[in-house]
Amino acid sequence: MKETAAGIIGAGNITTYHINGYSKAGVHIVALADANIEAAKSRGKQYGITKVFSDYRKMLEECPEIEMVSVCVPNYLHAEITIECLKAHKNVLCEKPPALSSKQARMMNEEGERSGKILMFDFNNRARPEVQALLEHVKNGEIGKINSAQALWIRRCGIPGFGGWFTQKALSGGGPVIDLLHMIDLALYFMDFPDPDWVLAQTFDDFANDRNFKGPWGFPDIEKGIVDVETASHAFITFKSHQVLFARNSWAEQNKREEVSLTFQGQKAGGMIRRLFRVDGIDDTAFDTSEIYTVENGTRANKKLVTESDPKMGRERTVTNFAYAVLGKEKPLNSPEQAVRLMQILDGIYESAKLNEPVKIR
Repeated sequence: MKETAAGIIGAGNITTYHINGYSKAGVHIVALADANIEAAKSRGKQYGITKVFSDYRKMLEECPEIEMVSVCVPNYLHAEITIECLKAHKNVLCEKPPALSSKQARMMNEEGERSGKILMFDFNNRARPEVQALLEHVKNGEIGKINSAQALWIRRCGIPGFGGWFTQKALSGGGPVIDLLHMIDLALYFMDFPDPDWVLAQTFDDFANDRNFKGPWGFPDIEKGIVDVETASHAFITFKSHQVLFARNSWAEQNKREEVSLTFQGQKAGGMIRRLFRVDGIDDTAFDTSEIYTVENGTRANKKLVTESDPKMGRERTVTNFAYAVLGKEKPLNSPEQAVRLMQILDGIYESAKLNEPVKIR
């Protein structure tokens, strides 16, 4: 039986989740590419990947058996590399964010449609067991239409290094708004991706050069490196369906602790998914809660959903879902059209903050 082959572009830490995700789906990783050839060799040796390249184009050319490609590179390269892979007739799973802008995301979507290949993005929180469990209650009508939601990914001390690509807008697209987009995506996922209308937002950079607010992980600081992105954002988004969303994102803000959460209020019931961290950015210190809030027989009732824990926060499961979607075994957990809509909202947040006024989402 012919093995299904995958290639990975990028040899950073996130690559590990992709390697393990493909392995769980029975997909053989035949090649790895990274402009830093030594990093590619090291990661390849660690996982027994013998074909390594410094140029992903050469990987695509010399490994025609590859059917799936993971794009695990800095944000500014997402659109360019994804489009090249689609043109080479490969199915693509691109890391988040989809791109630097909704314009780039549309270009990726259009190329995916032309190629006829599957294009997905690593919105890994959708794959968390507690998210899928709560979503079933939404799908079966128990929650009703979700009128409003609050999406938070906030950190007290979580700047991922100073002067690296994360803190340079030209390379990253922005700070925590675009980096920690997952809860905004999750809100749209639960609200059935309504058409956005207006956004009012403000961003802050109070601690952008304060080394005391660096996270316990991330890239080494670069002397005199550029830091020109926000460190916190508060936004309010309205939709043409009359639903609303409040979104708060921060790397550095005077919070008690890191919180990753989505809370929503439906016409029949409400709900919440929350992950709290004892230490910012360290998954081993986190604990999860998933609940439904309703009134039954005249009494307030809080239902706690109990699911198996996933310390990987859906990162491996998303890759497995992508592989199974290509193989026709599962439906994709996300789509390029949804990625475009998400990026429209992020564009709107940055534009509103820049203009200091509400903006129409385009």
